Amino acid sequence: MLTLLRAVSLTLRSRWPLYLASMLLANLLGAILVFAFVRYGLPIPENESIVVDRVRNVFIFGAYLLFAAVVSLATAAVMLRSVMRWQIRGGPPSRSEQMAALHAPLRQAIVHLVLWIVGGVIFMLLTASEMPSLAVAVAVTVAMSAAITFGFTYMLGERILRPVAAHALSEGSFDRTMTPGVGTRMAMTWGLGTLIPVVGILLLCATQLTTDLVFSPDSLAIAISLLCVLAIIQAFCLSMLTASQISDPIRQLRRAIEKVQEGHTEVQVEVFDGSEIGRLQVGFNRMMADASERAVLRELFGQHVGEDVARRALKFGTELGGETRFVAVLFVDMVGSTAAASERPPGEVVDLLNDFFRVVVDVVDRHHGFVNKFVGDAALAIFGAPLDRPDAPTAALSAARELRSELTEIAGLDIGIGVSAGLAVAGNIGAKERFEYTVIGDPVNEASRLTELAKFTPSRVLASTSALYFADEDEQSEWELGEKVQLRGRRRATHLASPVDYPR
Repeated sequence: MLTLLRAVSLTLRSRWPLYLASMLLANLLGAILVFAFVRYGLPIPENESIVVDRVRNVFIFGAYLLFAAVVSLATAAVMLRSVMRWQIRGGPPSRSEQMAALHAPLRQAIVHLVLWIVGGVIFMLLTASEMPSLAVAVAVTVAMSAAITFGFTYMLGERILRPVAAHALSEGSFDRTMTPGVGTRMAMTWGLGTLIPVVGILLLCATQLTTDLVFSPDSLAIAISLLCVLAIIQAFCLSMLTASQISDPIRQLRRAIEKVQEGHTEVQVEVFDGSEIGRLQVGFNRMMADASERAVLRELFGQHVGEDVARRALKFGTELGGETRFVAVLFVDMVGSTAAASERPPGEVVDLLNDFFRVVVDVVDRHHGFVNKFVGDAALAIFGAPLDRPDAPTAALSAARELRSELTEIAGLDIGIGVSAGLAVAGNIGAKERFEYTVIGDPVNEASRLTELAKFTPSRVLASTSALYFADEDEQSEWELGEKVQLRGRRRATHLASPVDYPR
């Protein structure tokens, strides 16, 4: 009982009552036009027997209209039963339920066409028994009206049930269906709105000129007037329906593209058609989904390898190999991280490392450098690769001084920073299946050794004169030269420099 009440409530709140009422009204108007054409447009003589037959035909006409309405509603209930079950149940529709929702207007229009054909046969037989000469004219009139009503009810029903089709297509999977395409609909609009009424007028003229069935001037004028009015109304309505089927999705896609241009990434359009238009809507949604996925991948890629490396990979590709570049290298390492890891809870160690690396990334980014890698509790930053920077040594030295100042504000953190500059090989190193962008060369080794030495100096920052020499004068004034030392693994001595703002 509750299911029945829910079904009734859903039916009343849905578009089904409007759909069924519009179908019945369209067929009723078509029948009235046919009746008016036969009654006033054909040359029917006025005598007592004809008047009696006409009264009989009016009753038959009314009874058949009532019968056709009942059949139309009954067949609609049967064909739409699965759609109603799906709407009551909720969730994605099955394949048969999806097709029932999409094809409801076409199937209902076919039912109307069959009813028109049956009614046409009945009235053609009735006319043939009274006036055999008018039987063909009645048959042609009913056939033309049946075709027009079929096309009109189909296109009107499809427009009214667009939300139902959109729901079915959005919840279920989309593939090519039996829905007529844009070309078919345009041809249907021309055929039903222009061709058929014009053919009717030509047939009237041919009948008047070549047969014994002669129309009176009044009858011919009324017949042609009715066909012209029908052509005007039918062509206008069908043109509006066809235009909306094309312009609505275009307007919808235009608005969606404008949102994309404004920076929105999660943009989707409603799919309400199973023809080329629906495939266009589905294609846009899939394109946006792919673009959103690629944006996420680029973001993740950039977070792992750095934004500059990610942009370079997207622009030039990712091939193994490198090139010789002049770079400045900044190496920063924590002091006593091993002891801290053994004495502190793991959560505190992780928080300390995250604070440390956050400051390193922020400072290096502000100086347009590239944090190449995190090695345990150390970080390697490159200036001058992958993007060329003629002021790479100046940026690296300035970043080292700023980094020293900001890292002192983190409680319990002690660091060593080393800066060097020179020629190095920068590029993708590894295998085809797994590689990374890195820098290899003497400046990297020297910066690493300077970092180890800086841990035991008061300033905690050391640079080589190879970096200081290529920096601008303003940055050079911030540094003082110190002693020369022999760093481990190097053949020649390194002349040290340290910031003037910190004790040496």
